[in-house]
This record gives sequence, C-alpha cells and structure tokens, in this order.
Amino acid sequence: MNVLLVLPGPTGAGKTELSLHLAGTFGAPVISADSRQLYRDLPVGTAAPSPEQQARVRHYMVGTLALEDYYSASRFEEEALALLKELFATHAIVLMTGGSMMYIDAICKGLDEIPTVTPDIRQALWAQYEREGLASLLKELKAADPVHYQKVDRMNRKRVIHALEICRMTGQPYSSFCTRTVRERPFRIIQVGLTRPREELYERINRRVDRMVADGLVDEARRVYPFRHLNALNTVGYKELFRHFDGEWSLEEAVEKIKRNTRVYARKQMTWFKRDKSIEWFHPDDKTAILTHIEQAMGNITHH
Repeated sequence: MNVLLVLPGPTGAGKTELSLHLAGTFGAPVISADSRQLYRDLPVGTAAPSPEQQARVRHYMVGTLALEDYYSASRFEEEALALLKELFATHAIVLMTGGSMMYIDAICKGLDEIPTVTPDIRQALWAQYEREGLASLLKELKAADPVHYQKVDRMNRKRVIHALEICRMTGQPYSSFCTRTVRERPFRIIQVGLTRPREELYERINRRVDRMVADGLVDEARRVYPFRHLNALNTVGYKELFRHFDGEWSLEEAVEKIKRNTRVYARKQMTWFKRDKSIEWFHPDDKTAILTHIEQAMGNITHH
C-alpha cells in the first residue's frame, strides 16, 4: 500500500529540515504544499528549498509558476493527485510538506466540487470592489448567501469575492457547494504535525525574517514591485516592503511588521490544523518519536 506522509505545521516550525531528514530516511521525493513556493520569482520570501536541498532530495511543485499565473487549491488537488499517481509507481512513500492549509486539506480530505469561475465574472467583481469597496460586496453576499455570510472572514476580500463569484455564476448560494465530504484516496495518509512552544516559534520566526533580509528579500521585493497588484504578491513579506517603497514605512518598520504579521499567520495556521484530529503533533527535534510513530502507523497499515 502506498503511503503519503504529510508534514503540516506553522511557518518557521522547521518543516523543511525535517522533511529532508525523513525523505533521506525513506528514499522519498517531496511535494511542496506551499501556495507561494510555486512562484519561481519568490525564493527568498517564501523560504523555498535551496538549490542544494533540491539537489539532495527531488522536490516537486516548487518554482513552477510565473507571477501572472492564476492558481488555486482545486488546481493543486488535481495536479498533485496526478503527480502522486506517477510517483507511487516508483516510490512506496511520498512526502508532502507545507503550511498552506487549503492545499493540505485538498489532498487529505478533498475539496468540494466548486464550479470554475469564468474570467468575466471574476473581473466584474474585482472592478466592483475597486469602485465601491468591500461593503457593497458584503451586502450582496448577505442577500445571496446568508449562511456563508455568517461564516466568512468579512475582512478577507478574496474569500468574499470568491463566494460571490460562485453565487453569480451558478445562481446558487456558495454554501450549497460546501458539503465537506471527505474523499477516499487510493493511498494511505499519515499526518505528522510539527509545532513548537509559542515563544520558541516566535523567536525562530523573528530570526528567519532577519535571515531573509540578509539573503536579499528587499531586492527580491523590489524586482517584483511592478507586479504588486497580482494575487501572488498579496502575501506577508512583500506587502510590507511595498509600503516601505511607497515611503509609508522605514525599512525597520516594514521588517517589524513582517515579523508581527508572520506570527499572526502562524497562529492562524495552528488554529486551522488543530481542528484535524487525525494529525499527531511533535516537536520537530524529536526525530526518534516521529520515526517511531511513522513506523507504527505504517505497521498498522500493513496489518490491515
């Protein structure tokens, strides 16, 4: 039976180092479940595996997209499943690691069959957002889908617009497509969550941001600044530096904001992942316990 070993966890926990160790132990390739590492122009700000790390272990879904390319969790589900089918032909175990919650859910649980939206509907809604702001979209969503309106993060324009796209496109409430049915997969999944005590995680995040700045994050952000309107760059690390380039913040302020916003994002990731009771949690340094857990879980699979 093929096994997909999934390593979810918050940003800065140490997923990359551990995934390299486990990939070496099991002779497994690694699929990145990181919605920003897909973009080839953002290696520093997304902490993408370095060329040396990629030479050690074969990585997939890293640096494959241009900034202008539209990508979504449902496309990731489709492409990652096709890739897994291919990899399982020659590997018993494949690793998947990353912090993009929707991407990990897409593979472990399957996404609801939400229709693909036509570009004209998407453009019309974004144009309306530019003209009238979020309030007018929220009003429309409340009328079209009161159930989803109660649940959606009303500050998150992307989520609000996405729900409205589906309402307009299908004439049905977005919530009617969210059935949360877990898909059966033709492979077994073992999820090993990586986490650290909060203070330790925050300390690592702060150091990691300083290291990114030393590794050229500011130059990388300056290179992509002309594309700032693209969804790929609506992300922590770039948004703050763009405001520095606009003269709103000093570099020091922008870097402090990156640290703070990354810590906020890490908390959001943990809240999301903790809802999944099938994830067993470990400190990334506890390699012996992690290996024991994986071997026991694989033993259970073989005996079934």
